[in-house]
Amino acid sequence: MRKQGLTDLYLGDSTRAHRFRYGLLVFDLVTIAFLVVSSFLQTAGTEVIDAVIGLVIAADFAARLWIAPSRWRMLASPFGIADIVVIASLLAPIVGEGMAFLRIARMLRLLRSYELLARLRQDFDWFRRNEQTILSATNLGIFVFLMTAIVYETQHYTNPQISNYADALYFTVTALTTTGFGDIVLQGTLGRMIAVVTMIFGVSLFLRLVQVMLRPVRVEFACPDCGLSRHDFDTVHCKACGRLLNIRNEGAV
Repeated sequence: MRKQGLTDLYLGDSTRAHRFRYGLLVFDLVTIAFLVVSSFLQTAGTEVIDAVIGLVIAADFAARLWIAPSRWRMLASPFGIADIVVIASLLAPIVGEGMAFLRIARMLRLLRSYELLARLRQDFDWFRRNEQTILSATNLGIFVFLMTAIVYETQHYTNPQISNYADALYFTVTALTTTGFGDIVLQGTLGRMIAVVTMIFGVSLFLRLVQVMLRPVRVEFACPDCGLSRHDFDTVHCKACGRLLNIRNEGAV
């Protein structure tokens, strides 16, 4: 396919281009779900599916790189680096447990969620209205599954309490919520540092999600003068131009 044809598919505004991009959206959602679920299954049969997904992701990445205005900028971006690492982890010949640590890298595919959010923001009014809640939930979900992968891959060789991903997820969630039942404890200095990171960053993300769900920090309301569209829920004047606003709210809580 010619470069212009690929550019039209990835960046164009035609019906064909929209269908193509939504096909990629569905693929991204399916692969993210598969990589998360397959982490818990730990079955040998998933290696073939891993390789197929890796080839498709590699083809998509090569196409986007070919049409990119600045290829070096794309390669150096967080999403570009994450895609390269994920492709390598999916296509690497994993034999036994020698390269099992690469399963952590596969969780970087979750970072594609941010690109999905940008795509959905453009097309769905419902998403725009609830964007803060969805983004906070996405941040928390990515953190939970990344930490679960790290806990499992660093502990299951030496810690009999971490025998599968379910154990790792259970520990991550109890540490994140500061419940700390004590039936599973990470071993060694590295394990304790992982627990500290989980509690500090996880609790912050969890509280942020709760805050956004109970009282959104921002509301969507376009200022008639300057066009600023996001304001504090109880704002009176536009922060950009000082225009008096009439934003409906239920009052301070």
